[in-house]
Amino acid sequence: MNKALHVFVYLFLILAGAALWFELQLNAKRTILTARNRQQEDYLVMLARTVEKSEAPNKDAVIELRLDDSPVEARLVDSPEMKDLLEEYKPYLETQNLETFNWESKRDQLRHIYVTDEEGNPLMDGNMPIDKGPGTSRELLELLFNASKEQQARLNSTRAELPKLRAILEDVVDEINRLKPIARQDKVTIVEKEEKIASLEGEKTDLQNQITTIKAQIEELNGEITSLRDELQTTRDDAAEKAEQLEAADKRYQNLQKILREALQTRGAQGEGGAQVNSIPFGDKGKVLEVDNQNMFAIVEFTPEAMAQLKGNNPNGPVPLLEFSVKRPGANGEAVFVGRVKLRQEITGKNYVICDVLSAWAQTDMRADDVVFSD
Repeated sequence: MNKALHVFVYLFLILAGAALWFELQLNAKRTILTARNRQQEDYLVMLARTVEKSEAPNKDAVIELRLDDSPVEARLVDSPEMKDLLEEYKPYLETQNLETFNWESKRDQLRHIYVTDEEGNPLMDGNMPIDKGPGTSRELLELLFNASKEQQARLNSTRAELPKLRAILEDVVDEINRLKPIARQDKVTIVEKEEKIASLEGEKTDLQNQITTIKAQIEELNGEITSLRDELQTTRDDAAEKAEQLEAADKRYQNLQKILREALQTRGAQGEGGAQVNSIPFGDKGKVLEVDNQNMFAIVEFTPEAMAQLKGNNPNGPVPLLEFSVKRPGANGEAVFVGRVKLRQEITGKNYVICDVLSAWAQTDMRADDVVFSD
């Protein structure tokens, strides 16, 4: 009994090993079949994009290519005889950009081989499952096959029309080749007549050339005179503009000197120390009236509210030595930071304050009308 048990155990192990070996072989083949099916499915989807859907061609489309069929004679023809070169041509074969199949969303149907019931079980035809019907891959493949046949038929029909076009082109080429020698002879005749006319009009042309030369010289002299006058006027205008700029700059310089003298005269009375105000509320406080970017000082006009904030409880006291930022309205409505200034000396009787331009903060040269604000 013990020997029989050993025999059955060994036999079971052998059968289990054989089953494992077959399972590994089947799994390898299953992997190959899965990859093959996936590859075929991908290429069927891509192939479907190259096949045009079956559409009824518009055989009523008409393309006319009318050719003058009247003979070439030395007379004008208002209504020449015309013939249609494409009378027997089928223009509907030129239809382009037809819609193709897009099966990207029908991959699941490509994986359904058999017709199934509501529970997903294959429907049987006797002993064989039904593989032809709605929802199966055969339905899509037959649709693709029929569209491919129709597309091939259209291609063959188009190829059949090409010899007709070749025959039409040959007739047109023959006609052109026949007319070109006639046209060349006509051109030779025209050239001979033009040479005779040119010979008879030679003297007239020489006189006209002399007149043209004299007129050209006169026009050239007039042009030089006009150019000199324009240059003179431009020079006068530039001189006048420079004089105005110089006068404005001189007035501005004198104004700055006057304001600076007034400020220096009142500086001793007010003292060097600032008021007890250390900061004022955020917002725009005034604008730049004058600025000297080279000597790094500017004159700022503060609003009455800002002056009251600077003086605090001592209206007669000096302004505090605070720093303010300067901005300039941008092209798109956004402000551009220009730099910072530090209060130095108030001008008595006005809301003007002389300020130092802080070079460490300078982003660009300060200009008049730049806005001074507290940040």
